[in-house]
Amino acid sequence: MKRGSNRSIRLTLNAPVTLAFAALCLAALLLNVVTAGHSNSMFFITYHSSLKDPLTYLRFFTHVLGHGGWQHFMSNMTYLLLLGPILEEKYGPKVMLQIIVITALVTSITHYILFPKVGLCGASGVVFAFILLASFTSVKSGEIPVTFILVAVIFLGQQIWDGIFKSDDISNLTHILGGVVGSAVGFALAKKKRR
Repeated sequence: MKRGSNRSIRLTLNAPVTLAFAALCLAALLLNVVTAGHSNSMFFITYHSSLKDPLTYLRFFTHVLGHGGWQHFMSNMTYLLLLGPILEEKYGPKVMLQIIVITALVTSITHYILFPKVGLCGASGVVFAFILLASFTSVKSGEIPVTFILVAVIFLGQQIWDGIFKSDDISNLTHILGGVVGSAVGFALAKKKRR
């Protein structure tokens, strides 16, 4: 063995917001398991509770951290950890945090108004925002990427279809709203880049 070829490999926190968000989601899930579902009801599910309750406003943001179980968590984290680092490298941690917060607020308020008898939790709205934003990563001045159109048709089209023809516990509207947030941020960032 040659001298000097013994290089060490080190771990890097390449996407702090994405990793922190994933860690918070995991912590919320573990807490929910330990409390037999009580922590989700109190902190990580948004539902039509009294506007006089301060926790209502907290849940408008924290519902994206809660998940109904391991499968729900794993499916969201797979996309989140795949797309988050790429997007965070391109747009920066501040933009990623803004997307998470805006998506949480838009999805929870819409859900609060339109579906008063149904609870909402999970990061899928954020994941869909990331999916649509990812299609903007190579945008040039004055162009709409074909990848954006295809992603919008495939992912959002499927959500619209499922929302109409399937009866399940998946909030298709949350996915659509997340996609709208990701698209809006993508267009806004592309417009800002042209200036």
